[in-house]
Amino acid sequence: MTARPTSPRVALTRLTLAMLLGSAAAAGAQESTDPIKLTLHDWTGQLITTELMGEVLKKAGYNVEYVQADYLAQFAGLETGDLHVAMEMWETTGREAMDASTATGKTEVLGPTGMKAKEEWWYPSYMKEKCPGLPNWEALKDPACAEAFSTAETAPKGRYLGGPVTWGGFDDERVEALDLPFEVIHAGTDAALFAELESAYQRQAPIMLWIYAPHWAPAKYEGEWVEFPEYSADCYNDPAAGLNPDLAYDCGKPFGEIWKVGWAGLKDKWPGAHKAITAFTIDNDEMGAMITEVDLNGKTVEAVVADWMGANEARWKGWIGQ
Repeated sequence: MTARPTSPRVALTRLTLAMLLGSAAAAGAQESTDPIKLTLHDWTGQLITTELMGEVLKKAGYNVEYVQADYLAQFAGLETGDLHVAMEMWETTGREAMDASTATGKTEVLGPTGMKAKEEWWYPSYMKEKCPGLPNWEALKDPACAEAFSTAETAPKGRYLGGPVTWGGFDDERVEALDLPFEVIHAGTDAALFAELESAYQRQAPIMLWIYAPHWAPAKYEGEWVEFPEYSADCYNDPAAGLNPDLAYDCGKPFGEIWKVGWAGLKDKWPGAHKAITAFTIDNDEMGAMITEVDLNGKTVEAVVADWMGANEARWKGWIGQ
């Protein structure tokens, strides 16, 4: 039996009904207009990464808010949903806090940023004459070597300039566990850390400090990272696992990914944003170039982010499905 042809009026009615149903479904799935809160920390690269992600989300129509937060303490806010996205958790310093938080089920890892993290004690090459056993960490145990890195405040102990206390990193614990004749002094800010390096390098003065990558410093200055005993999770958690049977942290810092982390409710409240943040990726070279523009060439973070977005439009539009 031949099917009866549908009249134009009936076809139009069905089309209208389908459109109305589709609109209703879309309205039901509409994402929240509440602001997505991205955390800001105290180093240039993280400010760039966060604003870059935030500006991409704005292009997709989201309301975005930037919130200053402590690097490690931010997990309390991420777990409650008062904060929503942290764009940089470094394997080198944040892994323990990240694992403890995700174990609660209230936060989730949103994948790697694409950047690889390296953080460790670093010294200029000109210091090797005064401590020829470097980069082997055991050279630092020599009193003469330690004194070569000393200042008036720490002599005869060497001085190690660590990052701001909020960065973590277990440098004080490492000095104690490896019985190093060094005193740990923490820089107040990221800018202060590198200003001191610049000053010391120009004067060929002694300095041992925390250097990280991606960053412009390892490219601009000739030097080396100290080679500590290789990191393992057991070294951080079990004193019996390392060289010192009584203390943990008797090894170097871990190397690895820089992760994105978010509130577990993000994917339900803003599913499109969740997908975009997961898709975000950038590499060390790109980030190093942007940090250089800000820290060395005087550009603002906002200007550098705008330049990157202008040069990579097809890429970030892919993250938000445009």
